Amino acid sequence: MTRRSEVSAGVLAFRRKPALELLLAHPGGPYWRNKDEGAWSIPKGNVESGDLLACAKREFNEETGLTPTGPFTALTPLRQKSGKMVHAFAMEADFDLSRFSSNHFEMEWPPRSGKTQNFPEIDRVAYFSVTKARRKILPGQRAFIDELIRHLKADDKSPSA
Repeated sequence: MTRRSEVSAGVLAFRRKPALELLLAHPGGPYWRNKDEGAWSIPKGNVESGDLLACAKREFNEETGLTPTGPFTALTPLRQKSGKMVHAFAMEADFDLSRFSSNHFEMEWPPRSGKTQNFPEIDRVAYFSVTKARRKILPGQRAFIDELIRHLKADDKSPSA
C-alpha cells in the first residue's frame, strides 16, 4: 500500500480551562526523541475498517490509554505531505493525563545493528493553548485546529433552546 492510499483516523480532544486547550501526542521512538515543535500530532492510526469514527476511538485509546466518549464532530479530512489522508473527530474532554499509557512497537535500533528494541508509539501527551498547539502540531494538521475554532465560535453564536 502506498502512502497516498493510506488512511488514518484520530481524535482531537479539547477542553476549556477557562481558555481553549488542545490535547496533542508526541510520537515515541528514537527518530522523534529530540523533535518538538512541528512534531506533535492528534492521536491517530491506520483505518482498518470502513468505520472511521470507530477506528479513531480505538486508536486514541491504544495510543493514550484514555477512553474517548464523545459526542464527536467530524472535521474536514486532510492530506498529509506524505500523501496519507487523515480524518479527525473533535471531542470535548478534560482527561486526567496521569492515566496516560501507550501501546509499543518494535524496531531494529540502532540501524543495521541486528538488535531489536521496544518503543512507545506515543511517549507523552499534553494539553496546549491554541497558540502553542499551532507551533507543536505537525504543519499538515494545523487546519484541524482552525476548523475546530470555527465550529466552537459558530456553536457559541447559536441561539439557546
